[in-house]
Amino acid sequence: MWASLVRIWAVAIKELKQLSRDRVTFAMIVMIPLVQLILFGFAINTDARHITAGVVDYAQSHTSRALVQTVQASQTVSFTESYYSPQEATAAIIRGDIKAVLVLPHDLDRRIALHAKTLTQDPAHTLDEPIGQWLVDGSDTLIAATVRSLRNMPLTDISNTVAPKPPVTFEVVQWFNPEQRSVVNIVPGLLAIILTMTMILFTSAAIVREREQGNMEFLINTPIRPFELMLGKITPYVFAGLIQVSIILLVGHMLFAVPIRGGLLSLFGAALLFICASLTLGLVISTVAKTQLQAMQLTVFVLLPSILLSGFMFPYQAMPELAQWLAEGLPATHFMRMVRAIVLREAELSSLEPDALWLVGFTLIGLALASLRFKKKL
Repeated sequence: MWASLVRIWAVAIKELKQLSRDRVTFAMIVMIPLVQLILFGFAINTDARHITAGVVDYAQSHTSRALVQTVQASQTVSFTESYYSPQEATAAIIRGDIKAVLVLPHDLDRRIALHAKTLTQDPAHTLDEPIGQWLVDGSDTLIAATVRSLRNMPLTDISNTVAPKPPVTFEVVQWFNPEQRSVVNIVPGLLAIILTMTMILFTSAAIVREREQGNMEFLINTPIRPFELMLGKITPYVFAGLIQVSIILLVGHMLFAVPIRGGLLSLFGAALLFICASLTLGLVISTVAKTQLQAMQLTVFVLLPSILLSGFMFPYQAMPELAQWLAEGLPATHFMRMVRAIVLREAELSSLEPDALWLVGFTLIGLALASLRFKKKL
């Protein structure tokens, strides 16, 4: 028994020394729990605040401006844009610029006065006629539920009437997902998460595997250039990613009745951009890692923020500003916005140009960085 314990102790000491020399693995032991705890502790928040919204003010009166200020004072929404018509605001919702729009009618003052008069006569009575209308992006169920909470607002700050029970002051119209089925929002998001996991995983060990299997000598003796090698590495997986996209969309549509409102050309175009960006990120990881175990650890280090910060599980609008900056550096965040806009809101790829250009730039920079880091030597 004593001899067995000595042998176990010897192996444990050997592993500890090897771990201390493996800087990447040792750093992951410390950094993964530390960074994830701090980052997600601040970023994970289901209480959506300061939701970006627009306003269509037909009244253009002191009362309408006071009403907008009253709504914004709740800190639930932040009015960032003003539009001339609901059609213009609708286009902004489809593009993803805003999540909701408040439409105030021409006769806003008359409606508020009628509410005030009725409440003076009968404080428990509410009117069927709303004083305004909310148009909400219903594809995000949590955002839609948060905006719906604004439908009952007291008019104390607008008129001198103090209502014991706040009247139903706004009509809420939910677009793209009126049934509020969460699966409609989850399935397109899963497309981004699954592609992130598989694409980065496929290529994160690509260069490391060549070294461990002894194929690096063959690559060194060939006239292939680093950029050509990197491009050749990701090409087969591009087709594999497109196959995964087809499977997820088909099963999601048939099994969960998820609508596909946008054009398939725009959808597969956006998926192609994201697949290339994820594959190049995996290649960069592969040039940093020394072993396949390190490549797996770095993949997990990228995957967890992609799941939690991209808007898949928690609203992007609910995150603090620092977390949003970090989220903007992840390809999954940009594709999450694109795929939900195309699948659920019938957006075109041309209207999502900022996110598309960001993915193109990320791919080119990733390929260049991976090519510069790869050296044709042992």
